[in-house]
Amino acid sequence: MKKEIIATENAPKAVGPYSQAVRSGNTLYVSGQLPIDPATGKMPESPAEQARQSLSNIRAIVEAAGADMSRVVRCGIFMTDLNAFQTVNEVYASFFEGDYPARSTVEVARLPLGAKVEIDAIVEV
Repeated sequence: MKKEIIATENAPKAVGPYSQAVRSGNTLYVSGQLPIDPATGKMPESPAEQARQSLSNIRAIVEAAGADMSRVVRCGIFMTDLNAFQTVNEVYASFFEGDYPARSTVEVARLPLGAKVEIDAIVEV
């Protein structure tokens, strides 16, 4: 099985030596997406807006692979402060139509570039 690198200008470039996503067979592995706006290179301030931007970046990558958010089977959410859990949940729910992927959410000490939220995904394509 050959892997395929997925990249789009509609999501921020990787901030390290990794790909935005890799397709292997019928599975797409989306790297953790920081809440960087690909048009401006900036991050919003609030955890809710950061979650929205991270998920928008994931959606752009998923669409570049020829799928949509209904095909997401698992997400991982990394947050620097779980006190924002409920507001991030509300944003997260808005990206799915009641058919939610499996998920884990963990609090971490730090994220790259001072982000408050980072989200990754596994997608059936």
